[in-house]
Amino acid sequence: MGQKIHPGGLRLGYINDWDSRWFNLRQMPELLEEDRRIRQYLKRKLEGAAVSKVGIERAGKHLRVNIFTARPGIVIGKKGADIENLRKDIETMTDRKAFVNVMEIKRPELDAQLVAEGVAMQLEKQVGFRRAMKKAMERTMQAGALGVKIRVSGRLGGAEIARVEWMKEGRVPLQTFRADIQYGQTEALIPMGKIGVKVWIFKKELFKKTREDLMEEVKLIPKEEIEQIAQKEAVAPVPESVPSPEELAPEEEEGR
Repeated sequence: MGQKIHPGGLRLGYINDWDSRWFNLRQMPELLEEDRRIRQYLKRKLEGAAVSKVGIERAGKHLRVNIFTARPGIVIGKKGADIENLRKDIETMTDRKAFVNVMEIKRPELDAQLVAEGVAMQLEKQVGFRRAMKKAMERTMQAGALGVKIRVSGRLGGAEIARVEWMKEGRVPLQTFRADIQYGQTEALIPMGKIGVKVWIFKKELFKKTREDLMEEVKLIPKEEIEQIAQKEAVAPVPESVPSPEELAPEEEEGR
């Protein structure tokens, strides 16, 4: 249960935003293909720069590309030479005026895509898959995650028959919309073939009020207002009580 849909796509418009932010009904297929080519080019060009995702924004003839990376120095290059080359290449590909922004990821241990790529890199170096998964989970939990799950599939350990292995620590509520769950997937290329790696990281639960938040809400009403409300309640006239059926019964008998 809960693994039949992309955790990011399930929460789009609710707690997650789109990676491509633009709207154009007439040119939708062409622009989607253009976005795919930009992402493919950047992923290939910045292979060792720990790029997690690429955000694309469009406004008229202008194009803004936001590169989220854990190693911004590699993307920018000496005196910004590399990032300038990237900008020129993107402008050549799209025939648009392009701007490239580099966003630093402060905690790469909490980024699911980077964790998945780290596990894949370990598998390519012939490290045991269980050891690689365990180390990655330990680092993620130490960084402050509430839960993490890693799943690898393929010819693990060089076995003849492909199989699936997974490990989990903490809780990963995939069906809770307010749960901030990051999902990443990649492939490791080993001599026996490809090994698929999937990672789910549960960071926090949004919209959930802590005890401190509830105490702050109580403090929102000043003390003077609370006293005024109490006085109004004390002075307010008491409504006349409606007689009960037992009280009415003797009167009805006297009338008869």
